[in-house]
Amino acid sequence: MDDAYSVQTTAADTNDQDGLETLMALKDGDAFLVADHWGDVKAGADGLFERDTRLLSRFVLTVGRARPSRLSSGVTKDNVFFTCHSTNRPLPPMGGRSAPAGVLHLERRRFLWDRRLFERVRMVNHGVEDILLPLTFEFDADFADIFQVRGTVRAQHGEIHPPVIDGRRVTFSYTGLDGVARTSCLAFSEPPARLSANRAEFMFSLPRGRSLDLFVECGLDACEQPDEARWRWHAMRRRLRRGAIVEGGRNQGFNDWLRQSRADIALLVTDLPTGPYPYAGTPWFSTPFGRDGIITAWQMLWIDPGLAKGVLTYLASRQATETNAFMDSAPGKIMHETRGGEMSVLGEVPFGLYYGGVDTTCLFIALAGAYAKRTNDYGTIRALWPHLIAAAGWMSDYGDSNGDGLIDYARAADTGLSNQGWKDSEDSIFHADGRFPKGPIALLEVQGYAFAAWKALAEMGAVLGDGRALEWAARAEALRALVEDRYWMEDEGFYAIALDGDGEQCRAVASNAGHLLFMGLPSHERARRVTRRMLTAEFRSGWGLRTLAKGQARFNPMSYHNGSVWPHDTALAAAGMARYGERRAVAMLLGEIYGSAAHFQMRLPELFCGFVRETGEPPIAYPVACLPQAWAAGSVFLMMQSVLGLSIDAAEGLVEVNNPALPAGLDRLSITRLKVGDGVIDLHFQRLNGHVVVMPRERSGAVNLRATG
Repeated sequence: MDDAYSVQTTAADTNDQDGLETLMALKDGDAFLVADHWGDVKAGADGLFERDTRLLSRFVLTVGRARPSRLSSGVTKDNVFFTCHSTNRPLPPMGGRSAPAGVLHLERRRFLWDRRLFERVRMVNHGVEDILLPLTFEFDADFADIFQVRGTVRAQHGEIHPPVIDGRRVTFSYTGLDGVARTSCLAFSEPPARLSANRAEFMFSLPRGRSLDLFVECGLDACEQPDEARWRWHAMRRRLRRGAIVEGGRNQGFNDWLRQSRADIALLVTDLPTGPYPYAGTPWFSTPFGRDGIITAWQMLWIDPGLAKGVLTYLASRQATETNAFMDSAPGKIMHETRGGEMSVLGEVPFGLYYGGVDTTCLFIALAGAYAKRTNDYGTIRALWPHLIAAAGWMSDYGDSNGDGLIDYARAADTGLSNQGWKDSEDSIFHADGRFPKGPIALLEVQGYAFAAWKALAEMGAVLGDGRALEWAARAEALRALVEDRYWMEDEGFYAIALDGDGEQCRAVASNAGHLLFMGLPSHERARRVTRRMLTAEFRSGWGLRTLAKGQARFNPMSYHNGSVWPHDTALAAAGMARYGERRAVAMLLGEIYGSAAHFQMRLPELFCGFVRETGEPPIAYPVACLPQAWAAGSVFLMMQSVLGLSIDAAEGLVEVNNPALPAGLDRLSITRLKVGDGVIDLHFQRLNGHVVVMPRERSGAVNLRATG
């Protein structure tokens, strides 16, 4: 990210663990929890957060003054529960006796529900004698803003009040500089032997062969006395899988990846009044982002179009109506990010409602067009039409600041992001010699998004009878010609990453061109040349495509955007290649990303380092990557659609499969409950004699299959 707001801390800093495994994340609505493998919260990046405020900054369990020995731990595949199994170290003498190590089984099991943390600590005595069990919780609440936790320094902060102790409860409170009183309550089902502001000490008598449960609850406001009746675990099972189901035959590993990715999407989706919205990722981006939400919805569109409807409806409700430099807003512009913490409310950071993304408005229109084709839901499109027209107005009136026909950006205030495409690091856009360009900057991929937006407006407008449809179609073709003329580098056989404020090409060779392919702007010949280069060792790490070609100025495989691998970026490039008829290479890239997922326990992180793949070595983690991340989880579904050559036209009631392929090691694949208009169809893909064939299975309603190639 931009240096002013970069993430400077990680759970690994405090949990004495390596890499991404340390993020034991749970989420429900606007609340999320990050803890270590024991379930402990030990500051750093850990904590229970609600709307960008940390309600629990320390929560550590010890048994006999020592941390128990961990046996196993993890989050369930459906992302509902965290469980840690552990056993005791030797207990201190109690009444002349000391229990040996390994006789006590402790199970910590927790979930988030209704903006609260619920935890059960189950203790079982497997020894031959009764045990006096000393158990202690240390806890605290610092009410830190998410940007403080990420490393942003505050000159001042509000007042933390003395905790209130009430039998089995401790209530923390804080009055922010914004005048808002925030509270956090921690409660136990059993009264502690000693309870102070930051410590609860229990002494349990546990007969041999017996068990005992202690329940803990933490949330925003006053806790009830927690007990087993409040553990409505079944309520969490409502996270049903929306839309169609994709399964990879007998390949258990691939199926695990599909299921984990689907579970991660379900975890990150929050049901807002406007419909479901995928929050970007935990821990740093557990909030609605415009660009991330749109890309994730697009990845899932063929399976679950309801997600796109929720994203479009929410973003329309947050569309800008005024010009504001601090917010980087202008009439018709679509939101980049929204936050609810104290620093955002006070304007210490601009992200309370921030519009500093140059691409989101174009993507908003383009997604609406893709949604209309996928669903034929013109009731929703009609409701969105004023917002789509306003977004088009922004593209014409504000997005092109110098009138050259290209969408560009320059931040309106120094507090905003200096780069405003998806690669928003301060150093991500540069000339071939490494110089930073002067503004305004016209990014390559944004022109592809704008091309798709004008084209989508024309197609939707024709259906709605809007007389401007032909004008919008002409604008799309004019933009196509302009991009081909001004961005193409014949000597490189590639497109420049951007044009600077003087119209000079930023001749860096980067993955942005893959997004241009996804939008279908380049000619077939140039798309072929771009594809060929992106499949060389310059881009291919063996684990996916790098964001920047090896050998370019500022290339660094450990950077955020200049040589790392982002799964969603690889997926968009692969989908772009497939759009121009490439299938085998897409299958190969899908196999590489699957290999990466396997090393990350089937959960793709936001990004990882772009080092070349070495035999017997795993991909190298990026230390502060979000995990899970919505558009990383959605990558497998976009790549599956691309490798299968699958497209859906709801108006025609048609599923088309063009020259399908499957990655190595996957010989069968099934899609069930694929909804097309009022019809539903199941599809089965199978490799036969070196070719992949598709066969319809169950079918209801007016839906047809057309297979070509």
